[in-house]
Amino acid sequence: MNPGEIRALYDEHERIHLIEADTRREEADGVVRYVNLLSPRSFVLHMAVPDTAIDTTIEQQIAYFESIGHDFEWKVFSYDQPADLAERLARRGFEIEDTDTIMALDLSQLPDALARPVTHDVRRITEPERVRDILAIQREVFEDDDDTFIVKYLETTLRERPNEISLYAASADGKPVSAAWLRLPTHSPFASLWGGATLAPFRGRGLYTALVAIRAQEARARGYKFLTIDASDMSRPICEKQGFVKFCTAVACVWKCKNA
Repeated sequence: MNPGEIRALYDEHERIHLIEADTRREEADGVVRYVNLLSPRSFVLHMAVPDTAIDTTIEQQIAYFESIGHDFEWKVFSYDQPADLAERLARRGFEIEDTDTIMALDLSQLPDALARPVTHDVRRITEPERVRDILAIQREVFEDDDDTFIVKYLETTLRERPNEISLYAASADGKPVSAAWLRLPTHSPFASLWGGATLAPFRGRGLYTALVAIRAQEARARGYKFLTIDASDMSRPICEKQGFVKFCTAVACVWKCKNA
């Protein structure tokens, strides 16, 4: 797997021409942005402007999202230009989150550990009304209660477009203790892993790997070529052991709307 080729394909399908039913794609002033139609949390995923226009472009995006009352995440990838874009955003007042490692797995070469049948108690969650309870695992693990937009996204997608998302929970001692979901976009060769988290007392039992395996198997069965993950420092070593290859890093730079 050539990292440069993967980056180009990823840019085309997952950044520049992403298709999301719950967002409105806009391209203006060299920026590709996605306006969230469900919650006031939107995204800038790509920018191509001359160096002399960078600071002006940043101000334009702030002004636009302030005008519609949205927070927004400007996702900066390690190969984006200018090289100091994240630093410029930080100086302007964006909150800089932890850096993730963006990794990909070629699903035509699924390793044995991910291809064999899953023996843990892992079940697909199809009922939108169960989303809040399942995401309680994420809240506890990441100590983050600001997940309203994720809850709404998962509930709406399960209800209206269940073919585009698969939410899974792994149980131990009769209760869900690990959860994650699989994003299955239309018109893209990439499926992606999101939200993997396991309650501390139940780690080391292979639950996270089981959730990766069942999602990888589903993505391959449904014809996707690659499986990606924005891996945290906790999940990156596990994914490396399962054959995922790093092709870049990315950091979310978040603007909190002053007019919300």
